[in-house]
Amino acid sequence: MNTMSMQRVCVSDFEKEARKILPKAVYDYYHSGADEQHTLADNEAAFNRWHLIPRVLRDVSTVDLSVSVLGQKLSMPICVAATAMQKMAHPEGEIATARACQTLGTGMMLSSWATSTIEEVMSAVIDSKDGGCVLWLQLYIYKDRELTLSLVRRAEAAGYKAIFVTVDTPYLGRRWDDMRNRFKLPIHLSMSNFSTESLAFSEGNYGNDSGLAVYVAKSIDPTLCWNDITWLKKQTHLPLIVKGVLNGEDAVQALKYGVDGILVSNHGARQLDGVPATLDVLEEVVTAVQGRCDVYLDGGVRRGTDVLKAIALGAKAVFIGRPVLWGLACQGEQGVTDLLEVLQEELRLAMALSGCRSLSEVSRSHVRRVEFASRM
Repeated sequence: MNTMSMQRVCVSDFEKEARKILPKAVYDYYHSGADEQHTLADNEAAFNRWHLIPRVLRDVSTVDLSVSVLGQKLSMPICVAATAMQKMAHPEGEIATARACQTLGTGMMLSSWATSTIEEVMSAVIDSKDGGCVLWLQLYIYKDRELTLSLVRRAEAAGYKAIFVTVDTPYLGRRWDDMRNRFKLPIHLSMSNFSTESLAFSEGNYGNDSGLAVYVAKSIDPTLCWNDITWLKKQTHLPLIVKGVLNGEDAVQALKYGVDGILVSNHGARQLDGVPATLDVLEEVVTAVQGRCDVYLDGGVRRGTDVLKAIALGAKAVFIGRPVLWGLACQGEQGVTDLLEVLQEELRLAMALSGCRSLSEVSRSHVRRVEFASRM
């Protein structure tokens, strides 16, 4: 093992190394947020607005991180979020990520825009000795509804356990780096779940814009509305989670339409700049749903203490996006495994030092909002 990889002790170490490895346009695509990237910075900064309040003398000789997510027992409340086109980071892409999740005993959400197929990713984890891996499908609703349903059917047939439908992307956010780079997939890659060049994001020329923005405008349905949640619920027996809710009103509406879970997400700050950090609206959503469904969070989770704060504020589990890509770029499957182990051990220590032996012992009393007292 080289000396560089010996030094990866936190998530930011993985990012620094990945930035040196990845082509600029690929790093920019993975890293960037929308417009001036205020929300991108705020997603991470929000965690520093909360103090942890530890309880002492609690016998923390054993700490259990396990959790049940959508009926599946996971080793920890840290799951892998859908991130698109992972083969840009490493030749094994989504397959490497899924195998790392399997090693850790956690779940992975596969992007509709993966560079490996729904079936390939599942067979990569079924065929290994470690037992199954919990896989969920992230779904974009295409203008072509039959195409959309074919993705759902394929996920069902392959053994995926839930559908996370993205509801914050009727159009793609303005990501300045992608526009300047005229971002498109490297020539040897495509969005593998689609057979035509136009749907697989592998047409030669997208003009002077981000190719992905052109792709979304052409293919993704901007008429998407609540009735489409009803339609999707009728089409599948799998649990349906809405991904992209940022306020209590939409959370209550989602419940009325029968969703099985809510993922508080601002799409990694890649859609509308100036929206709140996800941590800042988590409690509002949790309060609004009143225990009627599980609430999850993504956005800005970079440390075990971040995970603990999100759990204390009512999240059942968190999803991590960019850090997984940094691990993948560093060292493929092993890099993602190492990254997830870092977060797992950080969470275990944070829980122990807070006096929590299991997730059921983590409560709202373990966090307190930082007081910004004005200094005279």
